[in-house]
Amino acid sequence: MSIRVRAAHTADLTPAELGAVRGLLDAAFEGDFGDEDWDHGLGGVHALVHDDAGLAAHGAVVMRRVRYRGRWLRTGYVENVAVRADARRGGLGGRVMAELERVVDRAYDLGALSASDDGARLYTSRGWQPWAGRVHALSPRYGIVRLPEGSTYVRTALAGSLDAAHELVFDWRDGDVL
Repeated sequence: MSIRVRAAHTADLTPAELGAVRGLLDAAFEGDFGDEDWDHGLGGVHALVHDDAGLAAHGAVVMRRVRYRGRWLRTGYVENVAVRADARRGGLGGRVMAELERVVDRAYDLGALSASDDGARLYTSRGWQPWAGRVHALSPRYGIVRLPEGSTYVRTALAGSLDAAHELVFDWRDGDVL
């Protein structure tokens, strides 16, 4: 079986490719993937893995801003990572993450993502660290609001190591903030 990995900006994906990605995500998240979730993964770099059956895996990294110690960091936020059901446990998620990590490490101060319990193993096995500190978001309506802890993972990039004694304040977005 041949495996092909491609990185492309959202602007470089055809409508058919975007439709295939959306179909993969809808199937992988079994009805728990909405339009706001889809929107969160647009406007950045996508890693697409194709096998002989078509699109087998996907992930995206988009820019967000995170305030840390009074400084706003350019953050490569990983979104929409999924592997087709019949292709799982074959290393394709790792191939997606390797491409996204290449982008994060070279273009951003920090990498961040929110992981489910099921997805956390993939990320921690690749060196992503659970954020032990407080996590907030800058709400347009309520100011700084505290977010639930435990699902945010970070990857230090150009900013170097971060001290969890200081909070992370994420920019706001519609839908799930993290």
